[in-house]
Amino acid sequence: MAIKLHNTLTNKKEEFIPQKGNEVSMYVCGVTPYDEVHLGHARAYVVFDVIKRHLFKRGYNVKHVQNFTDVDDKIIKRAAEKNILPSALANAYINDYFSQTQKLNILKAENYPRVTEMIPEIVAFIKTLVDKGFAYETGGDIYFSVNKFNGYGKLSKRNLEDLKAGARVDVCGDKANAFDFALWKKTKENEPADVSWDSPWGKGRPGWHIECSVMSSKLLGGTIDIHGGGQDLIFPHHENEIAQSEACTGHQFVKYWIHNGFVTINKEKMSKSLGNFFTLRQIFEKYDPRVVRYYLLTQHYRSPLDFSDEGLNAAKNALQGLDDAYLRLVAVQDNSQEATDETLVKLNENFLNSLDDDFNSEKALSFLHELKNMILNELFTGNNEKLAQLKKLFEDFAEVSLGIPLPETKNADNELQKLLDERNTARKSKNWPEADRLRKAIDDKGYKIVDNPDGTSVLTKKI
Repeated sequence: MAIKLHNTLTNKKEEFIPQKGNEVSMYVCGVTPYDEVHLGHARAYVVFDVIKRHLFKRGYNVKHVQNFTDVDDKIIKRAAEKNILPSALANAYINDYFSQTQKLNILKAENYPRVTEMIPEIVAFIKTLVDKGFAYETGGDIYFSVNKFNGYGKLSKRNLEDLKAGARVDVCGDKANAFDFALWKKTKENEPADVSWDSPWGKGRPGWHIECSVMSSKLLGGTIDIHGGGQDLIFPHHENEIAQSEACTGHQFVKYWIHNGFVTINKEKMSKSLGNFFTLRQIFEKYDPRVVRYYLLTQHYRSPLDFSDEGLNAAKNALQGLDDAYLRLVAVQDNSQEATDETLVKLNENFLNSLDDDFNSEKALSFLHELKNMILNELFTGNNEKLAQLKKLFEDFAEVSLGIPLPETKNADNELQKLLDERNTARKSKNWPEADRLRKAIDDKGYKIVDNPDGTSVLTKKI
């Protein structure tokens, strides 16, 4: 079955056909590092991580680039509030990004370019737009003229006449059109030196949108297979990327645009501007990162995901059930040679087909739980060949395709082992109150016991 994905540009599901055989270029818009990474960021990067993993699974080589917008008005403002250089602030939050997202088991991109590393390329790109008549200078600032680009609005399905100035579309008296956007911003008085560079138009720094066009073309070529991010980037950011890129090169910028849905809080979009966002650091204080990753996969990526403790607790319980089944399987499976079981072959096909169909992680999880139920039914049949295949499939589904790390068994230390031995003795003598008391003592230490019918017990850290 071919991979099909929803292309924002055409607003329909299309068969995925890369430009160069099995080579895929993918650009995902990264964070502006002026604050800690939050759940909304995490959803986008987990979504594209699953997309990348599935492309790998289907035999594609993926060159993945994700930028850092390390110079921006918000960075400059926040750095001034903290009385530090913007570059120092950006570096601190870039480090935070890697620290927190690593816990979500997100595969690293091949490149993480920064705006400040590509100033000469950005200046050259802007100069081409000026020379071609798509951009103009006013008082040291350079703006892109949206009226000069035929097809502006094709991604967001908006007409210029209907547009209202958005939160990041500056309305300025010096513009020829209120919706023209900045390519280069003249240095303002009292701005730090580390956010100012030389250009043919004087000292300044890049505008927001031009950066991604330059970084993507520099590292992935003039036309990209997949470009994406959150739905909030469709307009103006991605719309403006298309305009400036296609005006510069004269050919299509991106073949397939993919956008994930918002994370909402009580049905309202989660955002820093509204003050209703949760950082990953805060969430990880309460929930295991494995639970958070599982939770982010429970809705199709294009649907909104409403954040709640109830949702995370449900994810925790569902993941605990998967962990218990897998650990019980590990305890009895003896690494026998795998045999081909037609039922499992079909289940594997269904799982992969669900991800072929617009990367439907919600449906893929349902097949993982179907596999869990099969494991529980087969645990003590003695069919070691089938148990071996169940184990491999579980690992392929959970860890390889969905990126959910496998649970770790716990080798008991002396104190835990003593409690476990005492509990096993209590169980053998059918002293259930004592067995329950010892289970609780182990539970209070942060560990969980999974009992098997054959009398064995598996000890694992609680999630």
